[in-house]
Amino acid sequence: MDDIRLIRTSKKLAYHLRHAPEGIGLEPDGAGWVDVRELLAALAAHGRAVSRAELDEVVARNDKRRFEFDETGTRIRASQGHSIDVELDYEVSVAPDILYHGTVAAALPGIRSEGLKPMRRHAVHLSASFETAVKVGTRRGKPVVLFVDAAAMQRDGHEFRVSTNGVWLAAAVPTAYLTGL
Repeated sequence: MDDIRLIRTSKKLAYHLRHAPEGIGLEPDGAGWVDVRELLAALAAHGRAVSRAELDEVVARNDKRRFEFDETGTRIRASQGHSIDVELDYEVSVAPDILYHGTVAAALPGIRSEGLKPMRRHAVHLSASFETAVKVGTRRGKPVVLFVDAAAMQRDGHEFRVSTNGVWLAAAVPTAYLTGL
């Protein structure tokens, strides 16, 4: 599969597995899983035929590891980033002392007043690497990287979970735990 097709297929999967499964007739279970055969049939019925081998390649080659198969390989879901109602069941994890959040300057006034909120997602997305946060912020313009005092948050009772692709998830990050504003 060439890179252009891989990226287009990945974006289509991300859209339907994270935000609009009903757009192609899918009904994920409560944890976001859909049957691979149903997904492939739905994509084909909506003009985006993908073979199982191509799907395997998209999952394996996606640079952000956005997708995962279950242990049987018969179901697939997005690793995080859903706006649909799902419970991903990631266990509470001990985060590194500092996490990072990439954003843009235009978002700072709202963050200063309300902290980081999940917005249309289920959780705030954080990274363990400054470089990753820069890449995330760059998607919407000149990046601003915020530092999250995860150690203090954990001491104060906040919980973190980590997705299978290494994205750290928090319900919210109050302003008191942020620097770089």
